[in-house]
Amino acid sequence: MSKSETYQNYLEAIYITSLKKGNVKAIDIVNYLNFSRPTVSIALKELAKEKYIEMSGYDILLTESGKKIAEEMYERHEYIAKLLIHFGVDNKTAYEDSCLIEHDLSKESFEAIKKATKHIKLK
Repeated sequence: MSKSETYQNYLEAIYITSLKKGNVKAIDIVNYLNFSRPTVSIALKELAKEKYIEMSGYDILLTESGKKIAEEMYERHEYIAKLLIHFGVDNKTAYEDSCLIEHDLSKESFEAIKKATKHIKLK
């Protein structure tokens, strides 16, 4: 997994958790990603250093650049998974495969897929 993909996974996890809970803490990311506390702590420090997140006490906040990446990954993840489910793939497999595809797909290709499938009503 590349550094960029790792960042994307963390940012998306923070974003999804914030949608569900509001305030995000490191333990939420530990639980969401099923990683160890030290691993998450190191990653969060790197994300803060790169200005993708800010730490406010124990709360983790996405910066504008972090939020932009997180929203893009989340949109890709959800859209691709729902498309695969529409095509008959079971939910678990669709979401697992979507997670793999979302990181390597170019913006151009993702937009082309959305355009070509805009007539499909996704649940």
